[in-house]
Amino acid sequence: MTGGLPPHPGLVGGPVYLDYNATTPVDPRVAEAIHPYLADWFGNPSSSHPYAAAPKRALARARAQVAALIGADGGEIVFTGSGSEADNLALRGAALAAKNELPHVITQVTEHPAILETCRALERLHGTEVTYLPVDGDGLVDPAALAAALTERTVLVSVMAANNETGALQPIAELARMTRAHGALFHCDAAQAVGKVPLDVRELGVDLLTVVGHKMYAPKGIAALYVRQGLALEPLVYGGGQEHGLRAGTENVALAVALGTAAELAAAELADGTPGRIAALRDCLHRRLADALPGRVHLNGPSTGRLPNTLNVSIDGVLGRELLSAGLGLAASTGSACHSGTHTPSPVLTAMGVDADRALGALRLSLGRWSTPENIETAVTALLKAAGAL
Repeated sequence: MTGGLPPHPGLVGGPVYLDYNATTPVDPRVAEAIHPYLADWFGNPSSSHPYAAAPKRALARARAQVAALIGADGGEIVFTGSGSEADNLALRGAALAAKNELPHVITQVTEHPAILETCRALERLHGTEVTYLPVDGDGLVDPAALAAALTERTVLVSVMAANNETGALQPIAELARMTRAHGALFHCDAAQAVGKVPLDVRELGVDLLTVVGHKMYAPKGIAALYVRQGLALEPLVYGGGQEHGLRAGTENVALAVALGTAAELAAAELADGTPGRIAALRDCLHRRLADALPGRVHLNGPSTGRLPNTLNVSIDGVLGRELLSAGLGLAASTGSACHSGTHTPSPVLTAMGVDADRALGALRLSLGRWSTPENIETAVTALLKAAGAL
């Protein structure tokens, strides 16, 4: 049992899963909530006959559930097909709706590719000027750097809530306050943070915020963008006017229900102390490795001010990919990317000033709802055995 839950059927008999930041298993309670909207309640929620009634109610309830998790109103939630789509809608929508002839956008160098590639497309296709802020050794943006980068043409700033590799939590409220005082909009990709730490869009002062289903125990293919009431964006998908006119296409009611159910479950976990349980397991994993390999285990990112589930460490003298390919019975991620057989250091760790050898040795170990003390014991034993052999 994990926090009162039975074992997840998708994890039984498999390797220890420590890659929750990549994706989460679908919670069986979420899967159960979806079923009626696949099997029975099939109607188009935009229709006016009785078959539309249940889907229409379900869609409204799902919006309210997602909104409640982040302190928004249901009418401010726009469902999308992915976090990348939500990010595209936020950035492209804000930049193209701006009245500035030459709009200026600000982001930072360790953002998700969905942000960075959208910025590059805006530069290439629309002549938008983009400033990419650096980060410090903990992966954090300096508010003074943002203040210096803001201009009279700045229309949007986009900074993620939490880094997917290190878990570093950015000072969003401060950055958003500066941005809005300057007259620009603020977008936050909160894909990794929603459900893991408390977030309230009013307290943060953001105009746009991305929520992603498969990072919080819903299926892939569903996400949402919070759009502050009264905000004008250029639509990403044109058509019949669904999703407040911002994302045309008949809504996927089943997946919206999945995201709403996942949001309600996440809210309950935030209230019952689950993040603290997971943080204790994470810290136990780190401590056990550091005690067994004195002086060889290095934390990448901040020791505090990070997600409760994320541990990014490098072990001297060992490559991360070699550790994970050593038959550990462990599913996790490394700090490197493979391109045509050549491994390169993580751009995130590189931007933080981590040297290449340490970056190539990095492991991202991310815990979640079904992580147990037994998982941690198994992972520690396997990692120490592999590190000794290598």
